Amino acid sequence: MTTNPKPIVLQVLPALDTGGVERGTVEMVQAIAACGGTALVVSAGGRMVAHVERAGGRHIGMALMTKDPLNIWLNAGRLTRLIREEGVQLVHARSRAPAWSAWLAARRAGVPFVTTWHGIYAEDFPGKRMYNSVMARGDRVIAASRYIAARVATGYRVEPSRLRVIPRGVDTAAFDPEGVGGDRVHRLAQAWRIPTEGRVVMLPARVTRWKGAEAFLDAAGMIARPHVYWVLVGSDQGREDFSRELVHRAERRNVLANLRLAGHCDDMPAALLLADVVVNTSARPEPFGRNVIEAQAMGRPIVAFNHGGAAETVMDRQTGFLVPPGDVHALAAAIVEALDMPDEERAWLAWRARQAVLAGYTTTAMQVSTLQVYSEVMGVKSLAGGV
Repeated sequence: MTTNPKPIVLQVLPALDTGGVERGTVEMVQAIAACGGTALVVSAGGRMVAHVERAGGRHIGMALMTKDPLNIWLNAGRLTRLIREEGVQLVHARSRAPAWSAWLAARRAGVPFVTTWHGIYAEDFPGKRMYNSVMARGDRVIAASRYIAARVATGYRVEPSRLRVIPRGVDTAAFDPEGVGGDRVHRLAQAWRIPTEGRVVMLPARVTRWKGAEAFLDAAGMIARPHVYWVLVGSDQGREDFSRELVHRAERRNVLANLRLAGHCDDMPAALLLADVVVNTSARPEPFGRNVIEAQAMGRPIVAFNHGGAAETVMDRQTGFLVPPGDVHALAAAIVEALDMPDEERAWLAWRARQAVLAGYTTTAMQVSTLQVYSEVMGVKSLAGGV
């Protein structure tokens, strides 16, 4: 095993707008730069390009989001030239369309290829399974949760020697209740029209059917306390019809006056600190669910449907509450229990929740584990010393 203190790593993804894939990319840029390496990112661009650059990386614009075989082939040629010109030693793909071009380029250039499964892909029409399979072709295949790993191992025959489970992490310096000033929380309370005496139950997620906003509002209707405010934090990403549906649903459940559609929020630590209870009501299993560990890092009681990633990251009645998926009555009962917890019990739950995150779900842990994977496939000593 050789030493190489300055690894050159190329990450590929469709774009750099917003989301867990993008955040994970930026976090690995930070890690690569911290160990003295060169972090290159290829995507179609987006508002998080500046994040890549601030983290010490370099962005190269290229439209890789294509399923057309000819364009995949042409992009593979462009990436091959880039790999050779920059001396890239490892390619890390985070999405299927870019992964096809990246896989071909890595093979042509003779450099290791790593993939990360951030989610579970549909297989609902002929050829989709083959299209997905590129993510199983890595020299190492990273799964963001045990739930994903089990699906990948059985569905795509990824053997244990290549499969690694590396959960997403929380920046526990940013998501620290002691580090969030009251002024930040107050600004959000004012913007969202939450009165001083109000209690907040929050669903931090994109406003989509998958994220379970309907179940959230159904539970709200069962509780209907006058000083409890139901806050949806997340963009509808143009799904205005669905947002209108939710408003009508809240009206039918007699909670419209206490519903807040907050939209995108740039200060999630303050938003979570404003919440008395945070919920995760995804209709389908979350591959991981970063908002769950962010809430726990902020010491907030989390109530989640017991499936997917939440079943791994929440310890029932120790760091939060797990309820049967889709059971709105159980969801409402757990929210009430969380709202009514005595102060001492709430403090203990908050401490246990944050300790669980510090023990297993930090950004640093994710970065170190991923650098160890890089070290394995590059045949070099551990790159993680600088992180």
